[in-house]
Amino acid sequence: MRIRDDGPAALVRLVAAGQAESRADLARLSGLAPSSVSLRVEELIDARLFAEEGAGASRGGRRPRRLRLAREAGVFFAADLGAHHARLAIVDLAGTPLALSELACEIAVGPESTLDAVIEHLRVLARDHGLAGLPVRGMGVGLPGPVDPATGQVVSPSRMPGWNDFPARDYVAERAGVPALVENDANLMAVGEHRHSWPELDNLMVLKLGSGIGCGVIAEGRLHRGRGAAGDISHVRILSEATIDCSCGHPDCLEAHASGAALAAALAAQGITVEHPADIVDLVTNGVPQATSAVRTAGRLIGDVLTALVNFFNPDALVIGGSMSNAEPLISTIRGVIYERCLPLATRNLEIVTSRTGRDASILGAGHLLLDSPLSNEWIEAAIKS
Repeated sequence: MRIRDDGPAALVRLVAAGQAESRADLARLSGLAPSSVSLRVEELIDARLFAEEGAGASRGGRRPRRLRLAREAGVFFAADLGAHHARLAIVDLAGTPLALSELACEIAVGPESTLDAVIEHLRVLARDHGLAGLPVRGMGVGLPGPVDPATGQVVSPSRMPGWNDFPARDYVAERAGVPALVENDANLMAVGEHRHSWPELDNLMVLKLGSGIGCGVIAEGRLHRGRGAAGDISHVRILSEATIDCSCGHPDCLEAHASGAALAAALAAQGITVEHPADIVDLVTNGVPQATSAVRTAGRLIGDVLTALVNFFNPDALVIGGSMSNAEPLISTIRGVIYERCLPLATRNLEIVTSRTGRDASILGAGHLLLDSPLSNEWIEAAIKS
């Protein structure tokens, strides 16, 4: 398939994505004349964005020299923030992690101190891994709350005091000094899961189960954001015998009954202390009956909500990730409810599986979206002119 954009940024994206490894590949995919491709490739090599080495696969005749991104082309900073921790990474321009780290942080302390700590630890991570000399081309941040894609502001998040209407994208760009992308964590997870593990599928739902509940939607091969609330299933009202008020102000939202935070509160009421959602998985694994019963109840509630969505959207696959996804009774209950209650046509060939990409899915998604962003056009053009 030919690409729409024939500028140098499009050629960089093709090589970064692994779709092209030679000038001939770039000419075929871009529709540009081979002479035009060669001229632009030479510009990208001179700008230290491309390197050409060895020999690639032959399509007949002499084997072409292989194109790759140059190490000197730069890196991206990426951060996946949860309620109590952040997963940090330095990734190359193809989205591959070069250095990874964990940072304990409480998102409830507020946006400025949280983001300042994340940026500082990313700089330290780059320095500790010998990457500080490479240009940082952008920074991507995943947040466990809705983000307006037009403004980069956090909008009405749960359990994130001080974050509502906070201009997270502008703040990160100013403090880090690079172009910034701020996105809902489930959306980043969906992109990472799709690009890394399911590139052959066009329609994908990726459920993130942790302290909260989120869902990212890939439609026709692209992330579907809507106006910022697409995939936010956490505040779908469910039927329950006991009424629980949600942090959004409405009663009986899915998150108030079935999220990791909700299960932790329910177990605490039974005298079982849980600090993080992963602790619930440990309790289930160790056969604690209260925990097993709680996750099965949560699975039925989540499955009920997903039944309507699977019937409506009819995805190729439903992928479940997040810290709660290792609780097997939770996953099997969700799967059972969907297969039992959905239309046969909706579940025919539907795969319901746990994440293949694992805990780095959001990090990978941030790298892919940063390179796809129009912001990348600016620094690529600037590198060529410098």
